[in-house]
Amino acid sequence: MTYYINKKISVPFDQVRPRVEAALKEEGFGIVAEIYFPKVLKEKLGVDLRPYLVLEACNPQFAYRSLQTEDKIGILLPCNVVIQHVDEQTTEVAFVNPVTAMHSVDNPEMKQIAQEIYHKLSRALEKLS
Repeated sequence: MTYYINKKISVPFDQVRPRVEAALKEEGFGIVAEIYFPKVLKEKLGVDLRPYLVLEACNPQFAYRSLQTEDKIGILLPCNVVIQHVDEQTTEVAFVNPVTAMHSVDNPEMKQIAQEIYHKLSRALEKLS
């Protein structure tokens, strides 16, 4: 099982973020942080990188359940989303696979939560076009 689920869509990079946020919102997620790597890497290393945005998504109900189940689970939260430029008319969106991310957590309840999150993220990904 791979560590991400992804989809390429025929939409320019600068038009994808609102679609991703709307799809995630329908599944109960909000964006809590972001990293735009081209800016960071230009400032820190002086290098150029194609448009590549990481959004940190959180579903408060799942976060609360997870934190009640495993007190160190914050190390693996929130759910990361990558939006990256492929070409002028194509963008790839990838979500972390929470089942794979929680593979090392030896707690059956966390594995169940991860499955529930996986289904929500999969539905959000399918809504993108």
